Amino acid sequence: MNLFKYHAFFCLNERSNGDNCCEQHGATKLFDYAKKRCKQLGLNGAGQTRVNRAGCLDQCASGPVMVVYPEGIWYTFIDESDIDEIISSHFAKGVPVKRLMIDA
Repeated sequence: MNLFKYHAFFCLNERSNGDNCCEQHGATKLFDYAKKRCKQLGLNGAGQTRVNRAGCLDQCASGPVMVVYPEGIWYTFIDESDIDEIISSHFAKGVPVKRLMIDA
């Protein structure tokens, strides 16, 4: 049995050599926003959604990225409106957002 219905891991990797990475695309800002919005909407905690930091998820070319378990759905996103759509559709209603999904 899973402790969380959804477990979202945000890549927050930053490459010191200047190569493409999720942090160059505002990953930490969007991670903080997702965590805050889930709390505001009452979608966080046991039996619901957990938003976690992750190191490199090896999808730099698609960044920024997150992966949501237990389904193993990978998302890319640009801004807060994309995060809002993932939260309201996937986390609140169980309907993945196809337009933001990537093949990993």
